[in-house]
Amino acid sequence: MTYENTPTQSIDVNGTSFAYREAGTKGGVPLVLLHHLTAVLDDWDPAVVDGLAASHHVIAFDNRGVGGSGGTTPPSVEAMAQDAIAFIRALGLDKVDLLGFSLGGFVAQVVAQAEPELVRKIIIAGSGPAGGEGLSNMGAVLQDAVAKASAVGKHPKHFLFFSQTDKGQAAANAFLARLAKRTEDRDVAIGNASIHAQLTAIDAWGRAAPAPLGEIAHPVLVVNGDDDVMAPTIYSFELARRLPDAQLSIFPDAGHGSIFQYHTEFVRQALEFLR
Repeated sequence: MTYENTPTQSIDVNGTSFAYREAGTKGGVPLVLLHHLTAVLDDWDPAVVDGLAASHHVIAFDNRGVGGSGGTTPPSVEAMAQDAIAFIRALGLDKVDLLGFSLGGFVAQVVAQAEPELVRKIIIAGSGPAGGEGLSNMGAVLQDAVAKASAVGKHPKHFLFFSQTDKGQAAANAFLARLAKRTEDRDVAIGNASIHAQLTAIDAWGRAAPAPLGEIAHPVLVVNGDDDVMAPTIYSFELARRLPDAQLSIFPDAGHGSIFQYHTEFVRQALEFLR
């Protein structure tokens, strides 16, 4: 079974139903995926999930108020992290690896600080630390991309996730084609109220005081493209500089969605790191 056809499940998390999907064989330390602004389960690249699931039990979920999960999306990264912890605990897990992409990278940092014993290793892609002022611009960047995409009949991710070169746009087309392969049991699109709550959380994260990242002793793999317009690449360098046990991987001619553009190379790096 691949991520394209793995069934959507649900679990009660403190009285709220959370939607999730699993891939790979259970056993060992599971890898929990934490997703980006506006994303639902169907926005995870099957090429990435299946590549990781070849060696790991992979779990993707919709946080509170997102997609098929119930409740109301909280307007803070800290509350999102507490929901993620509660979801992981509800599954009966006491040790996980985390892959946080974009907003999910913020959440991963807070989870590691709030529950350090719950986490073994962390991958942070297309993200940045609290207090990175440029991160507060994600809402404006999103609006601009939606306008550009509407004008030329493209998907906003062509502008948000990929470089505007021929190579980058070809990768965008391939990525979107992979997302479209799932035709049954698709997730519910995120609502405007949840998007607004996520943008409020992102804005507060970018304006917050810098967090004491030296407290995160876990091994961390930081990944980005060399020209990220959503979470400027400089913040990936900053994460790698401030985290005590970090590796940094920057992909060329790539943007926010570098892990999808270079999915084969990213999966290889991630599997080696998780080993």
